[in-house]
Amino acid sequence: MSKNHSNGANGAPHTNGAARYQSEKVRVAIVGVGNCASAFVQGVNYYRDAEPSEQVPGLMHVDLGGYHVRDIEFTAAFDIDAAKVGKDLGEAIWAGQNNTMKFAKVPNKLGVPVYRGMTHDGLGKYLKEKITKAPGETADIVKILRDTHTDVVVSYLPVGSEQATKWYVEQVLEAGCGFVNCIPVFIAREDYWEKRFKKAGLPIVGDDIKSQVGATIVHRNLARLFADRGVKMLRTSQLNVGGNMDFYNMLERERLESKKISKTNAVTSIMDHELPADDVYIGPSDYVPWLTDRKWAHIRVEGQAFGDVPLNVELKLEVWDSPNSAGIVIDAVRCCKLALNHGVGRSARRPVLLPDEVAAQPANPTTRRTGTPRRFIAKYNRPGGHPPAGSYRGEGEGTRVRFAARERPKQRLTRERPSSSAVRASAAASGARAPRSGRGCLRLRRGTTRGRVPARPVYLAMNASVSLCAWSSGRWLCGDFIR
Repeated sequence: MSKNHSNGANGAPHTNGAARYQSEKVRVAIVGVGNCASAFVQGVNYYRDAEPSEQVPGLMHVDLGGYHVRDIEFTAAFDIDAAKVGKDLGEAIWAGQNNTMKFAKVPNKLGVPVYRGMTHDGLGKYLKEKITKAPGETADIVKILRDTHTDVVVSYLPVGSEQATKWYVEQVLEAGCGFVNCIPVFIAREDYWEKRFKKAGLPIVGDDIKSQVGATIVHRNLARLFADRGVKMLRTSQLNVGGNMDFYNMLERERLESKKISKTNAVTSIMDHELPADDVYIGPSDYVPWLTDRKWAHIRVEGQAFGDVPLNVELKLEVWDSPNSAGIVIDAVRCCKLALNHGVGRSARRPVLLPDEVAAQPANPTTRRTGTPRRFIAKYNRPGGHPPAGSYRGEGEGTRVRFAARERPKQRLTRERPSSSAVRASAAASGARAPRSGRGCLRLRRGTTRGRVPARPVYLAMNASVSLCAWSSGRWLCGDFIR
């Protein structure tokens, strides 16, 4: 059975493959009913009646691959807080220590119970002071997920919940669901877990969530701006404070290791040079109760410009922390559903599912540069869309082009046409055969530009990959070379 939705100017229906249980809904279970879960549930209700053609802040598409925001249905929720367990999800999102902004009306009775979850290391030293653990045994997670026909499980466990996260991942694999890991416990980036999900034919999106416009993405773009404009970065810091339970939990510094790695790698990985560890500090700093779910990020970047003259940037970003990531998760669960429909089972650290660079996985070693994941999503979001392969093939025959990861290319594209010796050296360095002489056409596939132009092919070494580019009309073009 296929799901048909009209999407786009031509009104053509989408064909999204066969669903596992049903064709009309994306059935989602939530682990951890905190502020982020509250913003997620509110967001689904807020945009329930949005027009498919409408541009919604924080969403790639109202109708993504044939699934509207209202097609997301909540099936179950799991928590350990006595103030939430046993309640309906519509009530639990306002219970306990939750203090995010209320921006949407949510029915008190969604018909989704909050079950007693597994604790493990999910309740830290400081959280124990605020949260009373619910009595009773852990619910049968696998049975509940199967009985409710859940498609995707979203994990909002507290930072530092290493053992609890791994335990839930085992339940998800046994139940046969897709998984969205919203916290910086490394699952999707680890080969062991990626192989497990691939073997099971299940998708995983993660790790960690990069907010719509959060401290990480702002800091990354500042670092990239310095690199692009030839400013050498010398030192940088990012100090974050907030008033929600996430920040209270992170007062326990032992739980911060993965979070700091995640946020630090997200910034330093796009730099041209490596900074000494003492010259980089990025991470949560303190808990300020009156900020509630607001987050203040203080970012400073110190650099060296022309003539070794100092150039410094300092800014403050203020956001409502939980709503800032809710749209990303709405896109992620729909992408997981599409992957399930198509039988795509692998980690989204491959170029599979993530909705642009604002999406998940700030620590991922193969995160794509801005725009590339959006083109992969576009393949789903059109009539006859299908999941992309591990490397993206353009429209021309023969050449398969692998887009480079976020590290900068070893040989940059310049405005000068390369010499023959440079072409041969570049091809030799990458292990590629130097192109034969002669002219042909380059079929373009960058952004929305399409067509053919006269060009001479040039191979360029792009880290471990080989990308086919050509010089034409005084500029570099990338695409598929055809004679």
